[in-house]
Amino acid sequence: MAEVAAAGGAGPDVNTTGNPTEMAMAYLQDEKTDGDIPDINLGELNLTTDEFILDEVDIHIQANLEDDLVKEALKTGVDLRQYSKQVESELQRIEQASIKDYIKESQNIALLHNQITACDSILERMEGMLSGFQCDLSSISSEIQTLQQQSVSMNVRLKNRQAVRSHLSQLVDELVVPGAMISTILDSPVTEQGFLEQLHELNNKINFAKELSFRETLACSDIQDIVDRLKLKAVSKIREFILQKIYSFRKPMTNYQIPQNTLLKYRFFYQFLLANERTVAKEIRDEYVDTMSKIYYSYFKSYSGRLLKVQYEEVADKDDLMGIRSCRHPLHGEGQLTEERRHNIMLCFFSKPSLKSRNTIFTVGQRGAILSPAELEGPILVPHTAQRGDSRYPYETLFRSQHYALLDNGCREFLFLSDFFMVTGNSALDLFNSIMGKTLSMFLKSMSTYVSDCYDSIAVFLCIHIILRFRAITVKRTIPALDKYWEAVLELLWPRFELILEMNIHSIRNTDPQKLGVLDTRPHYITRRYAEFSSAIVSINQMFTNEKTHTLLGQLQVEVENFVLKMAAEFPSRRDQLIFLINNYDMMLSVLMERAADDSKEVEGFQQLLLARTQEFIEEILSPPFGGMIAFVKEAEALMEKGQLDRLKNDEARITQLIRGFSSSWKQSVEAMSQDVMRSFTNFKNGTSIIQGALTQLIQYYHGFHKVLNQPSFRSLAVRSELINLHHLMVEVKKHKPNF
Repeated sequence: MAEVAAAGGAGPDVNTTGNPTEMAMAYLQDEKTDGDIPDINLGELNLTTDEFILDEVDIHIQANLEDDLVKEALKTGVDLRQYSKQVESELQRIEQASIKDYIKESQNIALLHNQITACDSILERMEGMLSGFQCDLSSISSEIQTLQQQSVSMNVRLKNRQAVRSHLSQLVDELVVPGAMISTILDSPVTEQGFLEQLHELNNKINFAKELSFRETLACSDIQDIVDRLKLKAVSKIREFILQKIYSFRKPMTNYQIPQNTLLKYRFFYQFLLANERTVAKEIRDEYVDTMSKIYYSYFKSYSGRLLKVQYEEVADKDDLMGIRSCRHPLHGEGQLTEERRHNIMLCFFSKPSLKSRNTIFTVGQRGAILSPAELEGPILVPHTAQRGDSRYPYETLFRSQHYALLDNGCREFLFLSDFFMVTGNSALDLFNSIMGKTLSMFLKSMSTYVSDCYDSIAVFLCIHIILRFRAITVKRTIPALDKYWEAVLELLWPRFELILEMNIHSIRNTDPQKLGVLDTRPHYITRRYAEFSSAIVSINQMFTNEKTHTLLGQLQVEVENFVLKMAAEFPSRRDQLIFLINNYDMMLSVLMERAADDSKEVEGFQQLLLARTQEFIEEILSPPFGGMIAFVKEAEALMEKGQLDRLKNDEARITQLIRGFSSSWKQSVEAMSQDVMRSFTNFKNGTSIIQGALTQLIQYYHGFHKVLNQPSFRSLAVRSELINLHHLMVEVKKHKPNF
């Protein structure tokens, strides 16, 4: 529409407000009457310019010739002048048609122009309105920012006022002393719950008043006087109550644990005193320490003294060592085996161990049960009850009862001190030692006296392991109060145990076999003592092993083995020597295996010694009846290995004598050998094993005898027919095996 207006404005005589059809016709008329041809800028197609380049013309001509329409025109032989006129007329026709369409739609175009003009005015008014809105919004935004700043300022003032209100409210509450607090502190007993609650409130007010006094708050002076008087009254009542409970401990036959439990319920009383009246708190603490120290000392001194009255009357002395001969020993007295000595032997082997007999101080017996959990933490002994029943106990039982009472009371006291007096670490340990130190010193002194004259090594060793187990209990309960005491006790017991063990080692080393009376192939009392003692120590030492103990036991074992060899050397015949060695090795091994582990060094050592001596003894008892055959078999087997068996060809008479001698006497020899073995060994099981081993060895030798006579060198001997069938011999030998 703007283009139409511009076109209409090109002619000076055209009336822009007239009919649109007339305006269009006037434009066409002007165009027809205008004969001037405007200058046309042909650009690169202007052939009249000086800048024309023929090469470029050729390129354009070549490009136009490649056009499809040009090719078609050239191909059909069209006249280009005629074709140009045709195109021009066609363009004029199209132009006339376009003008008509334009004229036809002129009214609509004019209407569209008017509408666009109206829209422009409306948009202009809307732009003004939006500009006004933008100005209004900018003013509103500034007002919102102002309101936001005012809101933040009001919020800060509100929080400040609330904070001030809370502080002032707390201040007013703490400054006010309610009448209920005054009446309760003054009139109520300290054991009532209300007194305890008001005491907490009073403590808070005292602390608050101290804080205000540091800040120099004037309002503090208004309540300071009444708070101080209430504090003095509360301190007085609390002091009287706690001292009364402490004094109640001193009454005879009083179970002090009950007042202690009562004090624990009111542990805040001491906390209040410690915070507000340290002098009174120290007085109460000192009074408690003094009272409990005397109570524990008196109780344990009396209890220990009464325990000693139920100890075995006869205890081990310096002569009760393994290598020192006991004149009352039933097995090694001089003279004939009388009926009385037989009775003593039976008592020695089958009676229960008792420290009333000196010969049993090397046997643990039932004494080791003291280390079982049921016995270790069982009820303590009641001395007067034991006295009425005429009961007597070994030292380790009294030791266990005494120290379990100490353990129980010590752990309880340490927990009470930590809880009631609010102490920890070294402070708690110092407070505990101030109470129990005198009692512990008495224990150590008494134990030192006992240990210095003690020769019962099993009792000392049991006491050591009792302490080790009690120490483990305190560690489990996380009570370090008795740790130093346990160490002090062990420092007393270990050296004494090692000394007694070394004394026993020296006693065995210095024993003279020629001064021990009549020789006897049965187990010696020294080896029995060693076996019982060693098995006891090994069994006790299993849980808390000690290398020093193992070393000393190893030295003791070496001395015992040397002693057995020295005693065996006193026998004139090798047979009696072997019987003595086997009996003693077997006895020691049997006793050790009852208590010690099968893989212990002691058990393994004696097993090897017993096996070697048993094999030698079997050869020894087979030699008298079958020595000729055995010697022939060994000689023949040696020659067979060298390929020189023909050297025995000329021994036909010897072979004949061996075959006929064996056939005629082997049954009687086996029977006599069996009886002799069973008489020689005190352990029937061991004797049976030796007989079986001897018969097995005999069959092996006879089998070797058969094997030698089956060689080509001896097959022609007529006496071979008199050989006993090997299978028949095995059947007959089985009949002679003893059954026990």
